[in-house]
Amino acid sequence: MEADPDYSHNQINPTGTTEPKTTRNKLIYLSFSNRVKLHKLPHLTDNYATTTTSSDDDLSSSSSGGFQRSSSSSHTNPLEDNPFYHLSHSHGFYITPSDVVLRHIVYDYQHQPSSASATSLDDDDDDDDAVAAYHRAGPRRQIFFQVSSTKAAIVTCGGLCPGLNTVVRELVLGLWDLYSVRQIFGIKAGYRGFYSKELEPLQLNPKLVHNWHKIGGTILQTSRGGFHLQNIVDAIQHRGYNQLYIVGGDGTMHGAVEIFHEIRRRKLNIAVTGIPKTVDNDVGIIDRSFGFQTAVEMAQQAISAAHVEAESAVNGIGLVKLMGRSTGHIALHATLSSRDVDCCIIPEIPFYLEGKGGLFEFLEKRLRENGHAVLVVAEGAGQDYMRRRMGMDRINEDDAQNQKQDISIRAAGGRDESGNPVFLDVGQWLKSELNKWWRREHPNELFTVKYIDPTYMIRAVPANATDNLYCTLVAHSAIHGVMAGYTGFVSGPVNGNYAYIPLEEVAKAKNEVDTRDHKWAWVRSVTNQPDFQTKS
Repeated sequence: MEADPDYSHNQINPTGTTEPKTTRNKLIYLSFSNRVKLHKLPHLTDNYATTTTSSDDDLSSSSSGGFQRSSSSSHTNPLEDNPFYHLSHSHGFYITPSDVVLRHIVYDYQHQPSSASATSLDDDDDDDDAVAAYHRAGPRRQIFFQVSSTKAAIVTCGGLCPGLNTVVRELVLGLWDLYSVRQIFGIKAGYRGFYSKELEPLQLNPKLVHNWHKIGGTILQTSRGGFHLQNIVDAIQHRGYNQLYIVGGDGTMHGAVEIFHEIRRRKLNIAVTGIPKTVDNDVGIIDRSFGFQTAVEMAQQAISAAHVEAESAVNGIGLVKLMGRSTGHIALHATLSSRDVDCCIIPEIPFYLEGKGGLFEFLEKRLRENGHAVLVVAEGAGQDYMRRRMGMDRINEDDAQNQKQDISIRAAGGRDESGNPVFLDVGQWLKSELNKWWRREHPNELFTVKYIDPTYMIRAVPANATDNLYCTLVAHSAIHGVMAGYTGFVSGPVNGNYAYIPLEEVAKAKNEVDTRDHKWAWVRSVTNQPDFQTKS
């Protein structure tokens, strides 16, 4: 039978480019790429001489993804005997090596890969035309660890974040109930808890952690700094841990990468996984980090309070400083959600105070129109601008009191114990500058700035329902990957599907606000604020 021309995958238009063909059923067949770049995921069998040498970076290279195991390192998944699962009737329950999650799901179907880039796809090639993919998270039919000899350690590091206790709780319950692991230990006070003689590990079980998800903070306690690589790995080896679940932010993930490499250098069968914790939502690749939605919800309450204060005063300004050291996601989403904000300032957009198009001009117009205004600023905004102005102007006594410590630290290039730069307090600085501006321009008129910094209130609350569900899914995803023998990875949602991402990629990636996309345009349309892009 002759092929139906309407079902051709593509056709050549008069200009010579390939276009998708619409079928008689109004379907469009796309051929945007014939190669999938599967990001390599380390496995504990990589240390074995019996490990296959086939590549798992390209789906076309091996039908099994290059992850064949020696029989000595393969065990039947205990979920086979779990009464809560009916696996014999659950087609697709177990994840296979060929199950992947695409990094990007939005493509321009008229873009065609060049012939040169399609000819090779090596590990070191940065092929823009390849479709990047990660291994899908979930249970595997065969696992690496013998359950009876599994000994897991869980540690929380860095600052507080809603959901920390939920993640720990769900790690314990997942290991205990899904895989019958009985040796689960919580490491106290961050990385230093591994080797400190004063901090004994806490043995965890479902009864102990039963209500932890209802409590803010971290019951395991946390701290910044204390990262001494050799001491940490020596202690891990000495105590016999063979699974590490490391929960923390940017600095913690960089530490986890170093631990992973040191363990591999020593050829130890210890799996390392990171669970990113950043309330700022600045972790790259994954859709979002746990605690972010709770933070936005709490930030709205602070904005509402600032709005009430401003509206209740003559020429009142409500000023709210929100978390966001390098990115303004909390400020952006809280602004869009509350609709009470007149101006949102984030680290990704430089701003200025005086002159045409500046903040002072905008706020004066708003006060004349409405009698009040609400200003939201992310903590990392305007750092360079503040230092320049402080270098040009004499700091008055109030400014010196508020900024003395931070200025001295900044001048010395200081960082905190986690390696993060210590920022100037943009909230206190803006409050001072606003008051000086009004006294200078309108000396006989009433004016009030009500400043709210809800940082520690937001960090300390329990996770909301959405974040609690997220914590459960990300914890169980991590467990499934570790039990299968994967190591050096992070579990997280990519386009709504949970995936395993190499730890080093996550440690390097950033998730900044794209000020060129429609979401930031939406913010400006809601607030009518100036763009601050050019100063006249």
